[in-house]
Amino acid sequence: MATESTDNQAVNPAEAEADTAAAATAVQEKPAAAKASGTKATTGKLSAQELIRAFEAEQLKDELPEIYVGDTVKVGVRIREGNKERVQPYEGVVIAKRHGGLNETITVRRIFQGIGVERVFMLHSPQVASVKVERRGKVRRAKLFYLRDRVGKATRVKQRFDR
Repeated sequence: MATESTDNQAVNPAEAEADTAAAATAVQEKPAAAKASGTKATTGKLSAQELIRAFEAEQLKDELPEIYVGDTVKVGVRIREGNKERVQPYEGVVIAKRHGGLNETITVRRIFQGIGVERVFMLHSPQVASVKVERRGKVRRAKLFYLRDRVGKATRVKQRFDR
């Protein structure tokens, strides 16, 4: 296959230079066209760190509510079944928040058929369709792992009205 691709290349050096010059002008025209259309166009080289930071900024969701530990939240989770997609609600108490920025996660605990179930959600993930705060909780800890040991009414969190 390598011989087939070399046979199709231009043999004449003048033709090769013309192809290279046409490609260079096409590359130079793209940023100018992007600037004219009003979209962001970066000129020059970006460092790897700046490139990652720019990509992460594009991926962040901006319509997320303020979520605190102790809040009862309803998370809409996208589920694919075959070629269908639906949103399944998952409601529970936020027992932990971790990380920040694009990697921000919350751990939500709920009781399902008498068994405690915890799920970790990446807030900026495409799998999370929506997050709604049902009620605010009044707690004095950053992590509520002690709720794992509690049973029944002892797992309730007082409601907060000032937020």
